[in-house]
Amino acid sequence: MRHQHAVIHHRALDFWLARAAVLVIICLQLLVINDLSFGPRWLAPALEAALLVPLSVATAWTQVASQKAIEEEHWYLVGRFRVIIRRTALVMTGVVSVMNCGSLVFLVRALLAGHAGSSGQTLLIDALNIWVTNVIVFALWFWSTDRGGPPTCGLVNRAHSDFLFPQMTLNDREIRDWLPGFVDYFFLAFTNATAFSPTDTLPLSQRAKLLMMAESMISLLTIALVAARAVNILA
Repeated sequence: MRHQHAVIHHRALDFWLARAAVLVIICLQLLVINDLSFGPRWLAPALEAALLVPLSVATAWTQVASQKAIEEEHWYLVGRFRVIIRRTALVMTGVVSVMNCGSLVFLVRALLAGHAGSSGQTLLIDALNIWVTNVIVFALWFWSTDRGGPPTCGLVNRAHSDFLFPQMTLNDREIRDWLPGFVDYFFLAFTNATAFSPTDTLPLSQRAKLLMMAESMISLLTIALVAARAVNILA
């Protein structure tokens, strides 16, 4: 039987997609001009990179170690590293969330004061940056907290999932042990940010519902206030 911690090797792509998603956020923060960023422009990318680099190294080590693990003590060491990785990933996701919410608050305040951005194009770029970051960061939250996902498999009780995916409702032996991947959570975050409601995936826990409410609220503020104001300027 496959060991509970072997998921970090058999679902390796999901972990690297999550790391790449944070790298995309860092690039957006560095390359997209936003004078209303939370703190100095370098602060958020520096904090995120300081967490992402050791997190990526630890992820690579655990994936290699899980391939070579034979004895129980080997798996115990992998499990300890997995706990550290998960906690570090949650801290990093929290940092990104705070920074993005801070940027949104400053931008909305400036919009209400009537002196944000010199053109509608600038506002649209700022809104797009915040919206894309919002989708990515909540995909990370969903992926990192759902009890059925790879980050928590083998670390917490899987008896109760936070989300009900369509595959979980099918009576098919071939997908009985199906686990959602990062792409599934990214799709969930994208549809929730555009439709402001669940589409094909339903939230089951209170935590999942609160996360989806928070993402929808941020997306609604970005689109309704920021983008609408930019369109008025262009008109």
